[in-house]
Amino acid sequence: HQEDRVHLVAKKSLLNNWEEELEVHTALRPIRISNDRTKNFYAFNSPARLILTHYEAVKAESSRFRLFLRTRTVAAILDESTKIKNPNAALTDTFLSLAPLFKKRVIMTGTPVANRPYDIWSQIFFLDQGASLGSDFAAFKSNTDLTNKLSTNRASRTDFERVTGEIATSIAGFTVRETKLGDIVTLPGKSIHSVRCDWESRQLDLYRQIREETRAIVFANSVPTLDDSEVILKRLLRLVQVASNPQLIDSSYSATPGKFADLMDLLIRIRRCGEKGIVWTSFVATSEWLHGNLADFNPVRLNGRMDMESRHRAVQRFKTEGDVHVLVATTGAAKEGLTLTVANHAIFYDRNFSLDDYLQAQDRIHRISQSRECHVHNLLMSESIDEWIDILLSAKSAAARLTVGDINRDAYERIMRYDFADVLRDVLGTKRSMDEL
Repeated sequence: HQEDRVHLVAKKSLLNNWEEELEVHTALRPIRISNDRTKNFYAFNSPARLILTHYEAVKAESSRFRLFLRTRTVAAILDESTKIKNPNAALTDTFLSLAPLFKKRVIMTGTPVANRPYDIWSQIFFLDQGASLGSDFAAFKSNTDLTNKLSTNRASRTDFERVTGEIATSIAGFTVRETKLGDIVTLPGKSIHSVRCDWESRQLDLYRQIREETRAIVFANSVPTLDDSEVILKRLLRLVQVASNPQLIDSSYSATPGKFADLMDLLIRIRRCGEKGIVWTSFVATSEWLHGNLADFNPVRLNGRMDMESRHRAVQRFKTEGDVHVLVATTGAAKEGLTLTVANHAIFYDRNFSLDDYLQAQDRIHRISQSRECHVHNLLMSESIDEWIDILLSAKSAAARLTVGDINRDAYERIMRYDFADVLRDVLGTKRSMDEL
């Protein structure tokens, strides 16, 4: 059967990108469903074959969608479908309840596993209502959770690897995955570099103080899986902030943080080669601080405090002006939808705990139209929280690749490290057993 129309759902920040691409590659001219309920009435009743909307608009108009879908033959395409990865979120619940009413359903994402293997469950449930991965998310999560106990419990580790390794086979009948190592897309190589940085003395004193406070919080909360505790994650992020930009914690800090000298050296080398770089940070305040302190490189910035027009101008300047050598960007504002292949260096001044943020930010430079070798530079403070994040993201990446079938179990076992919990204990300055947490 032929669908009356297609609803293409994307993140709100990517709608303009989709309209531009559709104009270039098709004769279709979509109309939008947005937060304007009056205009949406006309959109629902329009003869347009393609509707472009964003996730929050679908949630806000869920009643209208439900009525509309009962009388029409409609297909749904979800772009960046990890937006519905959390089955406990109200947004996800909206899409899972609407799913049976769409006659055809398609999801698209380059990172179906944003952080943990169980991220894939609700995305697949949207497609097949549990036929492939089951209808019990709690059971699925318990078998695919990358927990601290996997480092010491061999039986649990074996079960985790077996169940996770079977996911790609379970969904193979209706999935198409093309990686950058395949035959369809040809890209230059990508190298990962770790840049070890030394502490500034006052910065180190502040870090040690925050570390002691964090250690106390870890033990006081008695949680078995550190990476899942909101309280502890907030404390650990404070360590990330001190390791990169102590002013985020102490406004009186006026020295130059340890990472900044290494960043300057790196950017000077990049400019000498006639190349450009993106400096990534997780914090808006750090992006502003970096932008102000990198004036020699005529930088532009892109963060969540800027309106969409200002962001667009910044991107255009970076792409077209030869004397703009650096873009300072936050992963929250710029990790998706942008093609920034005018640069071939991605520099992570700091990183959070999100694998999705890290991989998506890299992909801004390593994508179609890139012709030069790409370099990813991770700035790491010695003996700091940065080292734990490095190992944690590597572990998450290995598990994600096993989940989607990019590697087999033998390859996974060769590269996987389960000692991220031990490293965190070392980072916090304690050898206390995880069983005591």
